[in-house]
Formats: sequence, C-alpha cells, structure tokens
Amino acid sequence: MTDQLAGSAPLPDAPRSDQAPGVRILLPDGRVLEFDHPPTGAEVAARISRSLAREAVVVEVDGELWDLARPIPDGARVRIIRRQDPEALAVLRHDAAHVMAEAVQALYPGTQVTIGPAIEDGFYYDFARDEPFTPEDLARIEAKMAEIAAEDKPFVREEVSREEARRRFAALGETYKLEILDSIPEDEPVTIYRQGDWFDLCRGPHGPSTGKIGAFKLLKVAGAYWRGDPRRPMLQRIYGTAFPDRRQLDAYLKRLEEAERRDHRRLGREMELFHFQEEAAGSAFWHPKGWILWREIEAYLRRRLEEAGYVEVRTPQLIDRRLWERSGHWDKFREHMFTLEDEDRALAIKPMNCPGHVQIFNTRLRSYRELPLRLAEFGSCHRKEPSGALHGLMRVRAFTQDDAHIFCTPEQISEETGRFCSLLMRVYRDFGFEEVRINFADRPAVRAGTDAVWDQAEAALWQAVRASGLAVQLNPGEGAFYGPKLEFVLKDAIGRDWQCGTLQVDFVLPERLDASYIGPDGEKHRPVMLHRAILGSFERFIGILIEHYAGRLPLWLAPVQAVVATVTNAADSYAREVTSALKRAGLRAESDLGSDKISYKVRQHVMRKVPVILVVGKREMQERTVMLRRLGVNQQEALALDAAVARLAAEARAPDA
Repeated sequence: MTDQLAGSAPLPDAPRSDQAPGVRILLPDGRVLEFDHPPTGAEVAARISRSLAREAVVVEVDGELWDLARPIPDGARVRIIRRQDPEALAVLRHDAAHVMAEAVQALYPGTQVTIGPAIEDGFYYDFARDEPFTPEDLARIEAKMAEIAAEDKPFVREEVSREEARRRFAALGETYKLEILDSIPEDEPVTIYRQGDWFDLCRGPHGPSTGKIGAFKLLKVAGAYWRGDPRRPMLQRIYGTAFPDRRQLDAYLKRLEEAERRDHRRLGREMELFHFQEEAAGSAFWHPKGWILWREIEAYLRRRLEEAGYVEVRTPQLIDRRLWERSGHWDKFREHMFTLEDEDRALAIKPMNCPGHVQIFNTRLRSYRELPLRLAEFGSCHRKEPSGALHGLMRVRAFTQDDAHIFCTPEQISEETGRFCSLLMRVYRDFGFEEVRINFADRPAVRAGTDAVWDQAEAALWQAVRASGLAVQLNPGEGAFYGPKLEFVLKDAIGRDWQCGTLQVDFVLPERLDASYIGPDGEKHRPVMLHRAILGSFERFIGILIEHYAGRLPLWLAPVQAVVATVTNAADSYAREVTSALKRAGLRAESDLGSDKISYKVRQHVMRKVPVILVVGKREMQERTVMLRRLGVNQQEALALDAAVARLAAEARAPDA
C-alpha cells in the first residue's frame, strides 16, 4: 500500500449529502477518509502516514493546488503533493522568490517589490531600486535568504478586503503593489501571504514554511520594464533557481555551465557564422560560412518535401491590412505586427504565411481530386518582439519559417497527420535528435471561431492522434488562435527541451477567407487547413543545432568540412592539389598555407570547429599521403590521398543523398 493510501479505510463510494455524518475526503484511488470537521491538507497527509506528512508541500483539491493549512470541503477529491512530485517544484521556487524578496528589503530598505513568479527553470522578482544590484549584492542576499530559511517561518495565507490591503501597502510606500491591487478582478478574493512580519500580495499557493524551500542559488541581475512596457519604469530583475535538494541544484548548475560553453552566440562568432548589431535588432547578419550552413539545411529539407509531395510557393512580404482583418490576425495578433502606410493604405509585413497560401488556393475553383494539396514555403516573416526578449537566433524579429499548409478533406486529416509525423521524425533523426515528445495543445482563451468549430477541430485531431498511434501529453490552453495543435519537443544533448515542429488543424481560416472545393456530390465544401512546420524557424533551429553539437556539426552540415594545413611551405603545391581533389569530390575544403607552426594552425581550426584537418609536409608530398586529424580526436591517421578523399566524400553525403 502506498503512502497516498496508507491509513485509509476501504469505505464504499457514496454520494455527497448534507445529511452524511462528518466530512468525507476522496483519495486518488477512490477510497475515502472521514473527519468530524473540514480537515486541512496537513491533517489529511498526517492521517495517511507520518512520512507523507513530512514530505507534503501542497495539496491538490479537485485539480487545484492549495496550501496545506486551508480547510478542505466535504466531498473534495484530494491528492497530497510531495517534495519529489513534479508539481511541487514551482511551489518551492515561488517560496524561494518570497524569501529572496524579504532578504532584499531587509538588506536594502526602501526597495519596492513588484512581481515575483516561479518560471520554467527557477524564479525571479522585479525590484524598484535607485542603485543597481552588483554580484556582491547577490552573495549578500543569498546569505540573508539562508538565515530566513533557517528560521523556518510558516507561510500564512490571509484573505483581506481591498481596503485593508490598500492600507497595508500604502503604509509601506509600495506603489507598484497598489497598482497590482487595482488590476485584481472585483469577483476575485484579495490574498496576502505572510512569513513572520514580511508579507506580499499573492495568489499562492505556498509550501509549509521558509525552511522547506530546499537548495537555492541566485543567478543574475537583468533589467525589466514594469509590466513589460518600454514606456514604464525600468526595474531590476534578480533571477534565481531552487530545487528540493543540493544534488539536483548542483546538477542544474553544471548544466548551466555546459549550456554557456555551447552558447550559439559565442560559437557563431568563433565559427564566423553570423552576428547581430543594434542597427538591426532581432535580425541576423549571415556570414558566408553561416549561409552555407543555412543553404545545406534548406536544400536537404527541400528534397524531403519534394519526396513527400509538397509543391513550393512564394508569397508577398507586404499585404494590405484588409486581408489581415478578414483572416482575423488583425484583431488577435495586431500588437506583434510591423505596419506602415503607403498611398493611404495600411500594410503589414507578414508575421506568418497562412493567409497568403489561402490566396493561392483560391485562384481557381478546386476539385476534391486535387486534395490533399500541400503548399510549402520557406517564408520570410517579421514579428514585433520586445527588445528585452531578443536572444541571439533563439528569439528574433526577422525569421524564416519552414512553413507548409495542407488543404484536405475532413476524411484526410488522419492520413495526412500520420504522413507528416513520419516525415518530421525522419528529419529530426537525420539532424541527430532521437528523443521527441509530443504535446496536444487545445483551445486558448483568445481564439477565433465558435466553440462548436473548436469541438470539431479538437475531435478531428484527437482522432488523428489515435489513428496514428501517437503518444501525446496534454498542454491545455496552448493551441493556436485558429485551431488545436500538436507540438513536437526535441531533447538536446544536455537534456534541454526545444519546441520546434507543429501541426495545427484549422477549420476557421478557410471559412473566413472563403476557401472551397467541389466535392464528389458536385457541391462546394470547405477544405480543412493543416498548418505544419518541422524546424519552426531556420534561425532558431540553427541555434539549437549549434548548441546540441557544441559547434561540432556533422560532416555533411559543416560549412568548412576539411582544411589542408601545411607543416612547411615546401608542401604548398601538394596542399593545393589535395584541396582540389577534395573539392572535385564535392567537399567544402580550404587550404592553410600560412607560415605559422602546425600546432597553432590546428588550434585555430579546432576553435572554428572544422571537422577534419589534413596535415601535409615533405614526407606526405613524397608518398602522396595525408595525416588525417578529426575534431575531438587526438590520434592522427596516415592515409593515401585517394583513400582519404574517397572516405571523406562518402562520410560527407547528406542523409538523403
């Protein structure tokens, strides 16, 4: 019997009733615990087992996380969340954020706290303070956090009136908290969480006490505009992370170090692939070697798409506002679009390709015999991302999507989903990604189309998932505004997740843009539109590739596949001959005939992540051989020139060649 069930009596299920004696709490397996009063989560955990009570962080009540100290109503379904459960991590990090905020205000009086959530890899708090925080300040704050944690102060939830909350925060001079208070909906309770004398406006939930936050580390300081608005004050954001124990924290910090070593921005400079500058914020300048990498990926993907029955198209960059209004993007996506005026017309630089593809579909009346029609585009798009959110190739304003739209009948959705998933998995394997997770993202809060249309789209996608035998996880509320989607998440070499590919089922856009085909009955019908991408965007995928391989790209992708380096200038003519032979065999090869020592040449090409260095000197010239040295391997191999060229040419072939 597990801790979740230990101590519970096997009582029969019974309907909730005001006449039933006591308060009945339902455990995950349907068993029931009875109390003579509404029990807290802590009491439920203690009834089950002492070990569960020690490990409990929060309690899930009818699917919602609550503090352990809140009374639970009769008939609620309850699950105790322990420190090792995935749901506990965000709570522990939120606890750590509050401890950090208390430490900051204790050390630096007059600092205002604003917002401090848990995030994917940790937590942050934004502070309003005139003087900048320094690395030395972070060390002081960490030490103060350790003191607060050692005091083991309980987190206490208080529900207060708006007037009481306003009085408390006004007395502290917390003007940002007063603004947050004004934004809370009238029908939502105002809650404050207190740890000792320190308190903050917060929805919660929180763990039992400051002593249970586990192992933590403050990471960095960054600037952040209040409410993300560049017109509002600039705040200071302190990032940190927390884990249930030191072992997990140390593993994460080691992973951060490895991620820093693999940072695509640094490697992009060292490998001479691309750069960014302020005059074109969010747009990459691609250097010759970087553009070679881009073109290799594009050529590979184009071959795969042609094999899979796609036809390539090209649509305009500037499109009249009226089309974006008809598609629904103007209302739902306007703040992310770059716009301009010309001859009294409002134009938008396209943030996506889908309305343009519908225009191509609509140029003539289509027959059901033409479906599915798979239109693909390596489409250049622009989105108005906040300047503070830009991050190398991972978050840009100008990007190219490997976009395609499949126009099909409702009956073809399952088959097309299966075909696309097979194509996508093959592409990922060819790029070296073996582990892929699939999320099912359903309707978001802001969306186009009626609930009936969304019911139809979600049912169709679920049917396709089952027919294809896909294992998916639910990602609620994260669908596109016009349809539910599958999200394909890659795991890289150091265990990080990257969401790249998508498949979205759309019944809305064909209706809004009046797309139709003639069915076998001779009548007009609406096609279904499947929006799909494999890489997501070329820029981001290249950044992921660089970090996945730490710059040591597979031979077929490397911009420079081989360098022929001389030991002595006496071998220059032979080095040129070797380089020419490599190029004739289809390899991207260069010669290094400089006067530097061979050890220096090797170091330089290793830093630039050249996969193969062929060293030649007088002896190699006389014997018509080369010394083959591979990136990351200390040993060299002597090979006859013809054998070396043949071997490298075979290794450098793209996976589909």
